[in-house]
Amino acid sequence: MPEPANAAQPWWHHAVIYQVYPRSFADGNGDGMGDLPGVTSRLEHLSALGVDAVWLSPFYKSPQADAGYDVEDYREVDGLFGTLDDFDVLLAKAHGLGLKVIVDLVPNHTSDRHEWFQEALRSAPGSAARERYMFRPGKDAVPGSGDGDLPPNDWKSVFGGPAWTRTADADGAPGEWYLHLFAAAQPDLNWHNNEVRAEFEDIMRFWLDRGVDGFRIDVAHGLIKADGLPDWSEAVVAMVQGGMKRRRSSAEKAKAEEPAGPPYFDQDGVHEIYRSWNTLVSAYDGDRVLVAEAWVAPEERLARYIRQDEMQQAFNFGFLMAGWDAGRLATSIRKTLTAVASVGRPSTWVLSNHDAVRHPSRFGLTDPTKFPRGISSREEQPNEALGLARARAAIMVMMALPGSAYIYQGEELGLPEHTALAARYRQDPTFFRTNGLEPGRDGCRVPLPWAKDEASFGFSHGNAGPAAPWLPQPSKFGRYAADQQAGVEHSTLELYRALISERKELGLGDGTLHWSRSYSAKDGILAFETRAPGGRSVLVIANMSEAPVDLPKGYRVLLRSQAAAVSHGRVKANRAVWLVKAE
Repeated sequence: MPEPANAAQPWWHHAVIYQVYPRSFADGNGDGMGDLPGVTSRLEHLSALGVDAVWLSPFYKSPQADAGYDVEDYREVDGLFGTLDDFDVLLAKAHGLGLKVIVDLVPNHTSDRHEWFQEALRSAPGSAARERYMFRPGKDAVPGSGDGDLPPNDWKSVFGGPAWTRTADADGAPGEWYLHLFAAAQPDLNWHNNEVRAEFEDIMRFWLDRGVDGFRIDVAHGLIKADGLPDWSEAVVAMVQGGMKRRRSSAEKAKAEEPAGPPYFDQDGVHEIYRSWNTLVSAYDGDRVLVAEAWVAPEERLARYIRQDEMQQAFNFGFLMAGWDAGRLATSIRKTLTAVASVGRPSTWVLSNHDAVRHPSRFGLTDPTKFPRGISSREEQPNEALGLARARAAIMVMMALPGSAYIYQGEELGLPEHTALAARYRQDPTFFRTNGLEPGRDGCRVPLPWAKDEASFGFSHGNAGPAAPWLPQPSKFGRYAADQQAGVEHSTLELYRALISERKELGLGDGTLHWSRSYSAKDGILAFETRAPGGRSVLVIANMSEAPVDLPKGYRVLLRSQAAAVSHGRVKANRAVWLVKAE
């Protein structure tokens, strides 16, 4: 693969990182569930794609109440996915192919089956075991009265319903309540507890000593809760567009100096934790990386997570949620670059992940800026062709931006959301905790199609099957299969390969962005030039309007989002191009 033009920067400064959702990437033993041997078997695909690193979503021992984000043992691989030896084989092969490996760390909560929580349930109120979690008496509790029927406050779960569940004492009487910002099977840890802090530093050392190249920190903004746990009457909205808007408005009034949203997110105390983690990770060689999943607004608040003594990266969810809209994207890019420059770090850019409806489907909605929490057969069905055309243009924008880029598995194939998944197959706790009102995230987690004419589209191999995939694949996935696109000119897969290759060869990840004065986002045209070290540059024009737009004179087309994106010197609607100066 091409070397980056500016190798002096740390690898994560300009990296293209690929998210693997192990249960849906590849199944190595044929039981219908993706696993670590399956990932290992497909690493050549990622090497050929040209990415620099792989981020693995959780594969730890877990009851799987939330697809592995409810961890029972942070030092053990769940049998669904293989063994520690399988992980070591994966890591060695990835490193042999020149790929870094980032693993998920889930510090906000554990599984309710974690040995700590089970000990807490057996222990008395006020015990050391309970101090590791967020146990509280009911709001109306009177010592010795047996009351306490009201939860400690009115917080609501991200997944719907209350954020508190009541326990039972040894004699069966109602007891204390425990906090879970997500599912009831995911009790929140108490990060004011020194034992919790020491345990997670030890967990990090365990994986760093095995050779991982960093951690993606789940719910990085949620570890510290405000003193006194004050009421917050609104639903948890940190993962939806409305929540980001609401927080942005409040934060702007406060001039971004104080957290201005739920008292359980983005509290200033989280930064002390990440400074200590920075010290820990920096003791290892190889530029290990910490990546924050922090749904935080405005951009100035998010930039605090990547100050020089904290993390190296933080996901840019404002960009992800901007949708197919030139003005919104331009605003997000400008504000992001200004904020990260203030702390001397690069930005990250991302269009999809395991928590969001896939962007080809979002972009195919009547309102392509909409950010739904899943799509079912009851909702508007996206325009598949239009959404894919826009998605291909959007990746041309993202791959030209300075900083690091994240790809969610399957987007290099142009995969749409599974929008007709029957209720009987759904597994996301959001679906159940909202009584089906929110479809949830299963539609973006459907197993990948590798081969059109094989069972399960080539997802499952092995002696045990192939069994039916853990989520059913729609029949249309066949035409998106990797074997239908590899080596096929103008396929989505080959577009991604070309973009990543040119991005590296030109050094765009370490470049600087300059907005074009010849085009206006107000007219639906997003146009900018990324100038890379050494003077090389690319002019990007993304036509997000409904009419063709003229190309500038003196340039030639380097890459185009589709074969027929340019006609008679004009870029068609919902298409994009990379241009370089004509020689």
